[in-house]
Amino acid sequence: MDGIDSLDARILLALDDDPELTILALSRQLGVARNTVHARLRKLGRNGVLGDFSRRVEPTALGYQMVAFVSLEISQSMQPRTTAALRELPEAVEVHATTGDADLLVKIVARDTQDLHRITNEVLAIDSVVRSSTVISLREAMPLRMRALLEAAAREG
Repeated sequence: MDGIDSLDARILLALDDDPELTILALSRQLGVARNTVHARLRKLGRNGVLGDFSRRVEPTALGYQMVAFVSLEISQSMQPRTTAALRELPEAVEVHATTGDADLLVKIVARDTQDLHRITNEVLAIDSVVRSSTVISLREAMPLRMRALLEAAAREG
């Protein structure tokens, strides 16, 4: 994945402010040639800098009101297989390999506590899972944010 330079950051910040901006409007707003903006956006998409559009969907809009973080202790040699099994669970929306007591940290969305119980039982049914610990999020105190990092990158140019 290539890095983001100050122009890329400025383009992304402008789109963050108004996702419906056309390439022409972006080029005018930023004082950059239309072809340059178009090429930069294509490069960002091709290089994996821009995530899937579905990442912007809030789970609550799909009926998932609850968020939990499940720490898993697994048979470490089975990590790829465990991750593949977790990928089969639609409610497992994020998985991180970690250090410390847990081998994997899984972000789970659920409709309610009963649904969370069902999902955690499905996780525990994965052969390589030795132990789990679940923490329920009461509220999102600060959502995932990239804007501050983009603003810093934009200033570097």
